[in-house]
Amino acid sequence: MKKIFCFLVMLTVFVSGVALPARAAADKLKILVVSSYHREYLWSQETNKGLCAAFKDFKFLDTDQQVEEFTKDDRIETDTVIIKKAWMDTKRKSKKDEIKASAAAVTDLVKEFKPDLVFLGDDNAVNFVGARLVNTPTPVVFWGVDLYPMRYGYLDSLEHPGRNVTGVYQSGYYKECLENLLKLVPSVKTFAILSDDSETGRAKSGAIALLAEGGKVPLTLVDRVATDSFAEWKTRAQELAGKVDAFFVVNHSTLKDEEGSSVDSLKVGAWYLANIKKPEAVPEEQFVKEGMLVTADDAGYKQGYEAGRMADMILHQKKAPGDIAVISPSRGKIISNKLRAQALGIDLTGKDFIEEVVDGSKALEKFPQQ
Repeated sequence: MKKIFCFLVMLTVFVSGVALPARAAADKLKILVVSSYHREYLWSQETNKGLCAAFKDFKFLDTDQQVEEFTKDDRIETDTVIIKKAWMDTKRKSKKDEIKASAAAVTDLVKEFKPDLVFLGDDNAVNFVGARLVNTPTPVVFWGVDLYPMRYGYLDSLEHPGRNVTGVYQSGYYKECLENLLKLVPSVKTFAILSDDSETGRAKSGAIALLAEGGKVPLTLVDRVATDSFAEWKTRAQELAGKVDAFFVVNHSTLKDEEGSSVDSLKVGAWYLANIKKPEAVPEEQFVKEGMLVTADDAGYKQGYEAGRMADMILHQKKAPGDIAVISPSRGKIISNKLRAQALGIDLTGKDFIEEVVDGSKALEKFPQQ
């Protein structure tokens, strides 16, 4: 009997030793991060920095090494959490059938992974993946939405979303962008908008045009370009350069060459910087890093961070997404590019309203001969 008892005790210990790790794995939080774009896109890098800072601050991740591993591998597993990242790549694969195929692949991943929360970064993820997740048991937190969030039909209101979706949107600091352009170049009076024909580009271009039509910006809008043809984009930019004092350059990441292939957004930026000698405002820091003149930054970092804060409220504090108000963070810094200012004969000395200066151009570094 004593031998049998000892055997049973040993068996219990053995079974417990095997079962406990499996139970611990089952208890880990599972988070899926879906980005509309691709790893090299500067905006996506900024939102990732903000999200990872929130992951650390709110105890999803513990160390900088874990952040680096997640950023590098698009996956991290710790004692408490498994986080995966999926890229939709809709800047380069921007045709509707390509976007739908990417959304279908993400939906399959959701079914397989069974996450406790899904982040949706930017409009294409929200539009094409969000439609498949709304009114399901899975909490959804979005960031980087350029369209007014109520237009997607997922929310009862911004203050009380009411369902399984909440998040962070970009209100845009377009008026402030143009005001700071005018401070840098007091002689400018007119401007044109240059945009691709993406959902993001159209949303920003439309918002700027609406402000201009209402007399809420300090310059007169003459014309706006929205095309996915790089050849047309260049032709129209050169034509308008002879008619306006300045440009508002928004997204230019879905432009295609004459064979229908995607053109690197930095190549577009390099062409613009080399060929258009008019000052420009841009909506975000990513474009100043690209090499353009000035922004009142609608910060990607804040978009990612505030989305991470909401995940903490949902997963740690056990609040319902429908009870968490949708927000638009305060603007980031007023940022100017020293290299572009020098090329345009603008002296940044004594311009105390500029809060940060970028010295260099990622576009011209990558494509110096444009």
